[in-house]
Amino acid sequence: MRVLGIDPGSRFTGFGVVEKEGNRLRHVAHGVIVAHRGDPPFEERLLRIHLGLQEVLALHEPTVVAVEGIFHYKNALSALKLGHARGVALLTARLAGMEVHEYKPTVVKQAVVGTGRADKQQVSKMISLLLGIVEPSNDDAADALAVAICHCQRRHITPR
Repeated sequence: MRVLGIDPGSRFTGFGVVEKEGNRLRHVAHGVIVAHRGDPPFEERLLRIHLGLQEVLALHEPTVVAVEGIFHYKNALSALKLGHARGVALLTARLAGMEVHEYKPTVVKQAVVGTGRADKQQVSKMISLLLGIVEPSNDDAADALAVAICHCQRRHITPR
């Protein structure tokens, strides 16, 4: 099973591809789609996310997509922009014919670190240990890898 994990954002969308063979996890790729260079109109940023995810899907050929779910925001505008980016990620995956699963951030942290209250540094360290790679230098890519790992570990459990 090859999983594409996505950490959607209106400025930076992280992606991480992990392969599970038996009980082993293997790092395939990770990175960030930058949607906010200069000051493009918001719809241009959404298009950049869509095109970037299409490229990742074509290049890495995952069998399933896992997307980080919504968490609570105090700023309504930020939440709305994140919702747009998530919508683009979900739609892009479905247009590619992919099965899509969503996981709450606390569920992802629980699966990777063992506690839903883990901080970003703890998540990054565990990703490094689980995948045998140097810690990802970008939080968005690390979060996307964590989402992919979460799906690998929870695929027999109903997500949400």
